[in-house]
Amino acid sequence: METADKARNQGSSVSILEKNPKVVFVLGGPGSGKGTQCTNIAKLFGYTHLSAGDLLRAESESDSENGIMIKNVMKEGKIVPSEVTVKLLQQKMWKTGKDKFLIDGFPRNDENRAAFENVTGIEPAFVLYFDCPVEEMERRLLNRNQAREDDKIETIKKRFKVFLESNPPVISYYGEKGKVRKIDAARSIDKVFESVKTIFEAQD
Repeated sequence: METADKARNQGSSVSILEKNPKVVFVLGGPGSGKGTQCTNIAKLFGYTHLSAGDLLRAESESDSENGIMIKNVMKEGKIVPSEVTVKLLQQKMWKTGKDKFLIDGFPRNDENRAAFENVTGIEPAFVLYFDCPVEEMERRLLNRNQAREDDKIETIKKRFKVFLESNPPVISYYGEKGKVRKIDAARSIDKVFESVKTIFEAQD
């Protein structure tokens, strides 16, 4: 079974690379508004929006051993092992048949970054970074009506701690390559999207 999975994953990588995909990593703390902005970008610029968090949450609802592990890790506000997240993203990219992707909420740390590039052979065109104060992100999360398991105050604080510890090396790595596009995400959705549009219009 493991050999079959490995062959399928390798096949996925080849198929994706043949399309010479354009990938944009979309990063920002929990509640920074990146999901909302990704929806807007996808509509206006024709990207396929892949949320690492949504893929993990969907998998966590299954009764599989993987699903149970993911659910427990997310409940603790920790980071799911890189190989699990990369595999889910890779399979989703392959299944869509598209060639322009917004990968929302990934990579969350330097290990994620290295695993994605090594497994898929893809480097992002650029990284869209939504910079938002922790106080504002906390306010937004507590006001959400989704009743998500990972939006409870104890988990929120753990998620902030993990983000603040794990994300800076990723931003630093791509910053040195001149690939980070930083957005002030504390503003209204419309004002943030105006800044986002300027960045994407310059890319096309």
